[in-house]
Amino acid sequence: MSANPRPPVRHVAGHTLRPMTLASLEGVVALENEVYAFPWTRGNFVDSLAAGYLAEVLVAREFGVLGYYVAMTGVDEMHLLNLTVGEPWEGRGFARAMLDALDAHCRRRRLAMLWLEVRTSNARARALYARRGFAEVGVRRAYYPAPHGAREDAIVMSARIGPEAPRGVD
Repeated sequence: MSANPRPPVRHVAGHTLRPMTLASLEGVVALENEVYAFPWTRGNFVDSLAAGYLAEVLVAREFGVLGYYVAMTGVDEMHLLNLTVGEPWEGRGFARAMLDALDAHCRRRRLAMLWLEVRTSNARARALYARRGFAEVGVRRAYYPAPHGAREDAIVMSARIGPEAPRGVD
């Protein structure tokens, strides 16, 4: 297992944010398949957990999985691999709340940077990340699968983490 400390169960945006486990994958994979045309497989999530990646699930007792994120720690940095909120729950602050939880984890670990990729077509996510202090720093050509065998570019974004880093405004 990884040396990454697992975050405790806690309440975020009025719901429970807890570590992702094999037991939670049924709801996670179901939501992944609902949201994305090209979803991660159950195996992708299992591999992430086995590798010790930071993975948390936002749940509501009455609705199940509302969202989740998976992030990989590197040398002095974190790489956000997947951040998902179910369509019925978009616009309610859940993505921001999960980013806050990830930011807090990075600050506790004294990580300097947070990186991510986002589809060029995902204007809503790009705007959220920009409001949170992320800057567009590059492009990965043909990074994501797209319909009809095409590929879509990814925008690479990064944010400085730490006491001197701006927190963004929402």
